[in-house]
Amino acid sequence: MEQIILVDKPEGVSSFGVVARVRRKLTEEMKKNARPGENIPKRVKVGHAGTLDPFATGLLILLVGKATKRAGEFLKLDKEYIATMRLGATSTTGDVEGEITEDSAAREVSREEIEEVLKQFTGKIKQTVPKYSAVKINGRRAYRLAREGKEVEMPTREVEIYKIEIVDYKWPELTIKCKVSSGTYIRALGEDIGGVLGTKAYLTKLRRTKIDKYNVEDAMIVEK
Repeated sequence: MEQIILVDKPEGVSSFGVVARVRRKLTEEMKKNARPGENIPKRVKVGHAGTLDPFATGLLILLVGKATKRAGEFLKLDKEYIATMRLGATSTTGDVEGEITEDSAAREVSREEIEEVLKQFTGKIKQTVPKYSAVKINGRRAYRLAREGKEVEMPTREVEIYKIEIVDYKWPELTIKCKVSSGTYIRALGEDIGGVLGTKAYLTKLRRTKIDKYNVEDAMIVEK
């Protein structure tokens, strides 16, 4: 068996949770359709080609059977996102799942100011990996260390922002659409944009719409 499945991940469900649901469904179908005496595995092998945070929605590529060997190939593909950020506040995780702190000193910025700042984030940029991420630091996931209150130096990577534009803006909410290279953290991008604007920021919504030629419009819906 070798299959690529496009899934539109709902909010509030982990990527691993989606994998588990699809694996269970495929395994049940395989057993149901098995011929008498056929030797079948206990469960279908299913993996993902790049996770989405629980609060995020959108395109998740699942690889089934022999296709799981191609995970590295899919992880290198460019991606497109639509992200909404809240200006004038920060989050310990860079998104709605963290502890929110309002910045009383933040001033309302104009659309023109934002457009000028976004130009600074087009092209190749240096980005610090968020401490609440799955990156391993000395063999341990960064987010686990962060939850334990341990301070570690996070690595910096070069990523590329091919295109970034304003979709909607009404203070304090800014929605952007961006096409980025593999390895780009949109939470970090949102925080960095807020930092340059002088307002600070965190993500309230994040939706992955494309991974290379694969589009979320062609994906199957998975219920919560």
